[in-house]
This record gives sequence, C-alpha cells and structure tokens, in this order.
Amino acid sequence: MKKIEDQQERLSRIMSPKLIWKIAEEQGTPIYAYFEEILDQQANRALAFPNSFGLTVRYAMKTNPSRAIIQFFSKKGIEIDASSGFEVHRAMLAGVSSGNILFTSQEIPADLKRLVDLGAHYNATSLGQLDYYGRLFPNSEVSARINPGRGSGGTNRTNTGGEGSSFGIWHEQLPDAMKIAKRHGLRIYRLHTHIGSGSDPEVWKQVSHMSLEIARKMIQDYDHDLRILNLGGGYKVGRMGYEQSIDMQECGEHVRKAFEQFRADTGKRLRLEIEPGTFLVANAGIVIFGVSEIKKTPLYKFVMTNTGMTELPRQAMYGAQHPMIIVPKPGSGRRGTDIYLGQGHCCESGDGLTPAKGEPEVLGPRRLKKARAGDLGIVAGAGAYCAGMSMKNYNSYPEAPEVMVDKTGNYRLIRRRQTLDQITQNEV
Repeated sequence: MKKIEDQQERLSRIMSPKLIWKIAEEQGTPIYAYFEEILDQQANRALAFPNSFGLTVRYAMKTNPSRAIIQFFSKKGIEIDASSGFEVHRAMLAGVSSGNILFTSQEIPADLKRLVDLGAHYNATSLGQLDYYGRLFPNSEVSARINPGRGSGGTNRTNTGGEGSSFGIWHEQLPDAMKIAKRHGLRIYRLHTHIGSGSDPEVWKQVSHMSLEIARKMIQDYDHDLRILNLGGGYKVGRMGYEQSIDMQECGEHVRKAFEQFRADTGKRLRLEIEPGTFLVANAGIVIFGVSEIKKTPLYKFVMTNTGMTELPRQAMYGAQHPMIIVPKPGSGRRGTDIYLGQGHCCESGDGLTPAKGEPEVLGPRRLKKARAGDLGIVAGAGAYCAGMSMKNYNSYPEAPEVMVDKTGNYRLIRRRQTLDQITQNEV
C-alpha cells in the first residue's frame, strides 16, 4: 500500500487559485474540472500492471462517462467496461470500436442481439442471462461473471462479492452454469470476477487465487477453452491525506506469479484483464463551488455552498470522505483557520459535504481556511462516481458543466451547463 501525497500539495502542483478563479468567472459554479496530467499518470500505471501472458486494461466507464475522458483513455489503448446497453451505445458514440467493449449488466439489454451483432462482447452475470444468451446465440462463445464467494469494498454498500451480493453467478452454481452452456453449445472463453469498489488489496489478491481455482475447474472438469481471466477493478484509491492507495506494481506482481503457476499446473496461458475506474479518475477531478454565506448555531459554523448531492453524491450515499479547500480570491490577504461543517445547497438534511469518518450519519467538522461569502472552494477526489452518479435535477438544479485542464494549464469546456428548458423538455 502506498500513502497518497497530501491532497492540497498534489493539487497545488497542477493548478493555482488563479486558474480556479478563471474557470469560475468564465464558466460559473458549481463546475467539474478534470486534469489530463493525473489522467495520463494513472493510465500509465494501469497499463504497466505486471503480467506474463498479455494484459487488457478496460476503463469502467460508469465511474465517469464523460465523452472527453472516454476518448482520452481510448487514445492510450485502454478499452471499455460498460455496465448497460446504453453505456455500450454511449461508448460507441464517443468513437470506441464495438470490439473494444465488454458489457456486464444487471439487466439484459432490450437490444442485446443487435449489440452483439455489432461486435460488443457480452458478459453473462446470472444463470438466466447465460440461458438467454444461449438461446439467442447457440454454438457461440461467451464470457461469464462468477461471484467467487468473497467480496470487499470501501463500504458495505460497495461490496460486490460474497453472499450478500447479487452480482455474478454464485460459485457453487458453476455446475448449473456448465449444464446451460452445454445445452446451448456455448464455449466460455473469459471468466470474470469482481469483488467491490475500494477493496482491500489483500482480499483482492486472495480472490485472484479463488478465481484461478474456478478457472481450473472450468478447464479441467468441464473442458472449456478459457483464454482470459478478468479480475475486475476495485483498486483502492486514497482521497484524503491519511488514506492509503493500492500499490499496483506490488499487487500485480503477486498476480503475475499466480498466473505463471497456473500455466505450470494446467498448461494454459491466461490473458489478464483489469477494469480500473476509480483508480484512473478519482483524484483527477474536482468540483469548484461558490461560498454563499457562513451560518452559525450554538454548536457549529456552516460553510454554505452552491454544490452538494447534485454534483457530489458519495457523501450522501456512503458518508464518503473528500478533501474540502477554501480558495479566497488571489490578493485578498492572509487568513487563519476555523472549524466548519460543509453544507450542500439541496433542501435535504443528508446533503452534508463533511460527514464524520466511518460514521455517515454523524457530522464531521473540518478545519478550513477562514471562509467568507463570495469565496470559492474545491471538493477534491471528485473524478469518480460524482458526475456520473450525481443526483442531478434534485430541487431542479441543472446539471453542472465540465472542463478539461491540459498539461499546459489551459482548459476547454467539455460539457455545457444544462438549462431549465433541457430539464423539462421531455415533460408532456
């Protein structure tokens, strides 16, 4: 595990208060900003994941489906992990070749046949899905997701493995899956497992061995020509200065050795696939907000903002921890610090930006630079599961715009701010 650098130090190297204010004054707030320097750094780390028999990196696009981000990773040679038929279409609209898309959906897409005919790769996640695919495409190849029996996530809500998770075919139902495959003449060529978002690296390593054992059974007991093992994503990324991030090289080296041992035992060279999402984009994104006022009660001071669960759902959903930084206008003089709660703009009691660590229903005051109405602020670590999972249009707030900052410090608009007409255009 690697301890991440202090978030404020990281941000200070790639942006300045001057840039933050420039973006805010020209585009308004709240607004997402993404930084190509960090996207590139994380993409290179993922592409360097140790392997012996080939590697495919897939971007879990549900993390942040912005067209500009998908195109950035596509140019780096990263393929796509989609979670719905709609995401497959969205990726193709961004210019991704259908053959570079693997889609793993809880719901069978209504146009599954068309998507597969176009060249996208389907990953069956249940016995019912496997049977349905077999009836559509008998005597063909398919990928299958198995729940290995253990999971791990940053919170219980982000755990996608084990008995409490509906994701994948339960590992003890493997014989049933093999019967369905045999009935339809299906050949399973890719085994897929995924245990959760923000998973414990030690659990991830253990489950990689469990996945290889399932692969061995599929090859030796059921005679499937398995060629790929996809170990999913879930790589822990620290957003706060005290959090740890996964060491991809150390973790990958462990898996590389396991794949080589598997080859020695079975004669099979399995290609490795990984599906990072948060790892690639979490710390590449921020939300810039405006401070509307400072409110006080006998116990607390609140920094009232013009952002919240409409742009930052993770705090409300998971009690997630994100750095929050006050950015006074350049030249406004030195300030001390004070203790505040960050408050979102929604008429919703759960719209707090600073929940207590590990206790999402408890308030977590933060020491911040003294804030004043008219200041700007930053919520960092907002590249993953924020814009893509936002509770947009709650209280009829419009979807926030997005900008991309290049390595020279210049930015471009990659999504416009939504209008009220756009919010209501489908109402009849």
